[in-house]
Amino acid sequence: MQLGMVGLGRMGANMTTRLIRGGHEVVVFDRDAKAVATAAAAHATGSSSLEQLVAQLRAPRAVWVMVPSGDATESTIQALGTLLKRGDTVIDGGNSNYKDGIRRAAALAERGVQFVDAGTSGGVWGLAEGYSLMVGGDAATIERLRPIFETLAPAPQTGWARMGPVGSGHFVKMIHNGIEYGLMQSYAEGFSILRHKSEFALDLPQIAEVWRHGSVVRSWLLDLTANALRDNPALDGIAPFVVDSGEGRWTVAEAIDLDVPAPIITQSLIERLRSRDSDSYTDKLLAALRNQFGGHAIKTEPVPGSGSRTP
Repeated sequence: MQLGMVGLGRMGANMTTRLIRGGHEVVVFDRDAKAVATAAAAHATGSSSLEQLVAQLRAPRAVWVMVPSGDATESTIQALGTLLKRGDTVIDGGNSNYKDGIRRAAALAERGVQFVDAGTSGGVWGLAEGYSLMVGGDAATIERLRPIFETLAPAPQTGWARMGPVGSGHFVKMIHNGIEYGLMQSYAEGFSILRHKSEFALDLPQIAEVWRHGSVVRSWLLDLTANALRDNPALDGIAPFVVDSGEGRWTVAEAIDLDVPAPIITQSLIERLRSRDSDSYTDKLLAALRNQFGGHAIKTEPVPGSGSRTP
């Protein structure tokens, strides 16, 4: 099957490679000409512009957009909307908000262009292991694109499915990422407790490896944890600064809108925000207030072994 791929970052490039290995014809475009050249050397068909990419596709065309969420996705889909024709399809595989997907689908529908939102999970491991695909959109359109999803997924009948109408794919991926926040936070806290039990001199890489086999907490995230601890047990050179893609925030907002309590996901998001405040005014004021009623405020020199705790 023929597909256009816009965006050749790590995900887009690896997905292109997997599709080509699966026998598909992939026409690619990226603002980075070197990325296009690299893909072309691996048997993709290169393009120097969106216009050229669309011109090289046969009707009904399908174009997968794999660029950063936000303005980049918005401008790319708007541009494609002016270039594609009735019966063509845009697939958004990035981390877009599902509400934006519903809006974009409505705008494209005015030109007779279909829109599919494909929540995509798998990261850099997806090339070898396959991608988990949560797909939203018109059932007939998704069925026509089935060969693409079957090739990208871990197996033709495994790891992908139509979630429902437009918006449902990114909605399910949003909740997936919210759950991921909570799982990552649990692993991080647990291993921190283990590390602080200094009298046992616990071997954290060994513990992670033991848990990977037979334990009820085994998972791919634990596999990644084991890899990180094996390579760098003390986590030297890693700043305690955790970014978020935005989907955790959207998950929490959706939980509030739906009156669904989600304390673990919410707290894991708050912890990520907290990790970025290296000079916390909040904690300083707490310490000052504690000092007002007889406590002892810590000055700028931290007490060895006390971490961020107040007396």
